[in-house]
Amino acid sequence: MKTLCLITFMFFCSLVNAADRVSVRISDGIENDAIKTKMERTMSTILTEANAAHEAKREMNYSALGIPASVQGALAALWDNSPFICLDNEIVEHCLTTGTGYQVRNIPLILKPLNSKDIAEDEDYQEAVISFDKQGNLVSFYLSISMNLYLNVVRENKEITDLRRRQLILDYVEQFRTAYNQKDLDFLEAIFSEDALIITGKVIQRKTNDGIRLPDKIEYTKHDKQTYLANLKRIFSRNRQLRVTFDEIEVMRHPIHKDFYGVTLHQGWTSDRYHDDGYLFLLWDFRVEDHPVIHVRTWQPDAYSADGKSTQRIPKDEIFSLSDFNIE
Repeated sequence: MKTLCLITFMFFCSLVNAADRVSVRISDGIENDAIKTKMERTMSTILTEANAAHEAKREMNYSALGIPASVQGALAALWDNSPFICLDNEIVEHCLTTGTGYQVRNIPLILKPLNSKDIAEDEDYQEAVISFDKQGNLVSFYLSISMNLYLNVVRENKEITDLRRRQLILDYVEQFRTAYNQKDLDFLEAIFSEDALIITGKVIQRKTNDGIRLPDKIEYTKHDKQTYLANLKRIFSRNRQLRVTFDEIEVMRHPIHKDFYGVTLHQGWTSDRYHDDGYLFLLWDFRVEDHPVIHVRTWQPDAYSADGKSTQRIPKDEIFSLSDFNIE
C-alpha cells in the first residue's frame, strides 16, 4: 500500500511543471520518520497542486490529493473564495506537537484571484497552518495567525489545563477566521451558543448646522444569533471574495469562572467593495471542552475622532474585554 501511494505521488509530480513544485520538509519536532515523511508528502502535494491549478486557472483536483473528504470540502470552500499559490519551491519548518497530533505552521501563501492580471494590489500574503492526527493523517488546512502571536498566547499559560485551552482557542480562532474566508455558515452556526449576544459598533460623524465638525460618536447595535447569521448570509451572497485577518490577539482567563476565556483580536475585514479595521472580542465557554461555544461577540472600530479634529486609535480601556460581561 505504501509503495502504491509513493508511485501515485511520483506520477502526480511528474505531470506538474517544475516551477510549480513545492517541497515541504519538517526540520524537527517529530521522531517517527514514517509519519514525518507522510506529512511532508501530503503538504508538498497540496501546495504543488494549488500552484498548478492557479496557473491553469482551474479548480484544484482534490481527488488526486488523497486527503479526507471533510478536508477536501473545506479546502474547496477556501479555494473558491481565496485561491492561493505558494512561491517557495522549498519550505523547511518545525513540527509542533498538539493534544491531538501535529501541526506545521508558517506555510507561506499568496492569496490571488484566478482572473488576476499580475496586479500587485490583487495579492495578499497569508500563512497557513496544517494539522495532522497522531498517525500523520491530514485533519485541517487553515489560514493562520502569525507564529509570534501564537507563541505569545501559549507562553502565558499558568497550568497544563490552561495551556491546552489556549492551544484550543488558537485553533478555533484560526478556524473562526477561515470560516469567513470560506463563507462557512455551518461552522459559525455551531460555534455560537443559541443565546449568543452579538454587538456591532459604527462611527457616527457629527456636524453642527453651520458645518463645524463635532466629536464622533460610536453607536452600538445588539443582535441575536439568528439575526446576525441572516445578515452574514446576505453579505456572503453579495461578495465574491471575503478576507479576514487578525494581527493582534490577547487571551484572558476569567479569574473565578476558569472555564471562560475572553479573546480580543485586532481584525481586518475586506470584501469586494468594503474594508474596515476594528477590535473583535469573543467570550468562550469551555465547560464542554470538546465543544466550546461563543456566548458574546463584539466588534468596534479601532479609530475615531474624540475631539472632532483628528482621528486616534480607540483607548485600550474602551475596548470590550472580559470584565464588561457578567458570568453567572
